[in-house]
Amino acid sequence: MPRSVNAVASRARRKRILKAAKGYYGKRKNVYTVAKNVMEKGLQYKYVGRKLKKREYRALWIARINAAVRAEGLTYSEFIHKLNLKGIGLDRKILADLAMNEPETFKQLIASVK
Repeated sequence: MPRSVNAVASRARRKRILKAAKGYYGKRKNVYTVAKNVMEKGLQYKYVGRKLKKREYRALWIARINAAVRAEGLTYSEFIHKLNLKGIGLDRKILADLAMNEPETFKQLIASVK
C-alpha cells in the first residue's frame, strides 16, 4: 500500500506562509523555511506592538495634558488629583484632545478645578 501524505494541506500551509511573506527582501519572501521563521518573528513583534501602542499613546496624552496645565500654573499630578477630588471622570485621551483642539474649554476646566 502506498504511503499516504496530505499534500493538499501541506501545500496550502506553505502557500499561506509565502503569501504572508510577500514583499519581504531576498530569501525571506520565497524560501519556505526562512519565510516561516521571519513570519513567526513578525507576528511576535505585532503582538508586542499592540501592547506598546497603548503605552505610547497614554504617555503622549499625559505629555500634552502636562504642557497645557503647566501654562496655567499647575502640574499634571496636581491637576489629576483635583479632578478626582471634584469627581470629574474624564479620561486622559479626552483631556489631551481638549487641551490640543479646544484650549478655551480646557482653561475653563482648569479654572473649575482650581
